Formats: sequence, structure tokens, C-alpha cells
Amino acid sequence: MPKMIVSIDGVVIKEVQLTKDRTSLGRRPYNDIVIDNLAVSGEHAVLQMSGNEVFVEDLNSTNGTYLNGKAVKKQQLNNGDTVEIGKYKIKYVNEAASAGFEKTMIIKAGSAGLVAPAAAAAAPATSAPVDAAGASAAIKVMSGAAAGREVALVKVVTTIGKPGVAVAAITRRPHGFVVAHVEGDNKPTLNGTHIGVEPVPLKNGDVLELAGTQMQFVQR
Repeated sequence: MPKMIVSIDGVVIKEVQLTKDRTSLGRRPYNDIVIDNLAVSGEHAVLQMSGNEVFVEDLNSTNGTYLNGKAVKKQQLNNGDTVEIGKYKIKYVNEAASAGFEKTMIIKAGSAGLVAPAAAAAAPATSAPVDAAGASAAIKVMSGAAAGREVALVKVVTTIGKPGVAVAAITRRPHGFVVAHVEGDNKPTLNGTHIGVEPVPLKNGDVLELAGTQMQFVQR
């Protein structure tokens, strides 16, 4: 099944499977792929799937839609193509040709606290990653209805937060984990200090807060 992988400054922030004939992209919250950035129009572009073919079409956006660096109105996508909207890069991946790609786990923080989708919940508990120092890592929820719950950081990138409000990405690197703000006007905090788009190293016991939820980074 084809999918789109959204990233900014090299940090993956979300992954969307193309399961519908029409998948919309834009700044407005009702889009299938929401990109909360002023450079993105409310209804910016649409992905149209017909059989095994996927087309990207610009919806008369203010700043245009680019495919592999060239402005396009409507164009068929090939495996590995990159759609560019503002500073965001959206890579088109053919599932059959990229079976080895490591999927992104997304954790959403809503009014009921931090919850993990079925794909993340199904991850085996034994799959917690081990970094260069031999330590596994997890996020422990400290507030809200899900307080006390731990979610192992089982993927290279884990996106946490509430779309449109505050979203951060925790990325596993060879020598540890880093966190960066990727979406929303309300910047998350790390130990009480606001963090931006530049990745900040995480250490055991650090406390993250975003979208009204407190979480602790735990490394063992």
C-alpha cells in the first residue's frame, strides 16, 4: 500500500497510508494530512489514487506545490518522489518496494491524555530499542487519564503531541535520543524550557510537557 512520509529539516513527523481515492493536504484541521504552517494553504493539494497510480494535484495554493524541486499542477507520482510544500518534504513510498522501511510510531495526546494507536500498541514489549550505550528508552506519562503508562520508543522517530497545538518528534540516534518541535504554535518544554526545531539531546529523567500533558523520558 502506498504511503506518504512527511518530514521537515530531515526529521520525520508523520506517516500516512494512502487508503482512499482522495487524500487532502493543507493547513486546515479537516485535511487528511494536516501541515500547520503559514506557508501552507488551507486546502493546498490533493493526492488522487486510481488503481496503482497516485497523482498529486495543486489546489491553486498561494505558494505552489513542488515535485522533486519543480512546480507542478498535476503530476503522477513514482516511488521515491518528493512533494514539497513550504519547508515540508513529503516522500511517496511504494509499500511493495520499501518493505524494509521502518515505520513511524505516532502517539497522540488528546483530552483524555496520551494514547497510542493500534499499530503502536501492537508493538511487542521486547522490541524496545537499545542505543550505543546499551540502554532502552521509553516515555512515561505523568499527567492526565493515561498517567503512569509507559510507551517504549520502538521506532527511529516517535511523534508526540496534539496536531495543530503542539507536536514534537523524538528521534533515536546512534548515541542517544533527541527531541525537536515540529508543529503547532505552542512550543513544548523540556524541564521547563521551551524547545525549538533544533534537536535537543534527552537524558534520563528529563520531563517534557506539550499539549497539556507531562511526560518523562526514561532510559535504562
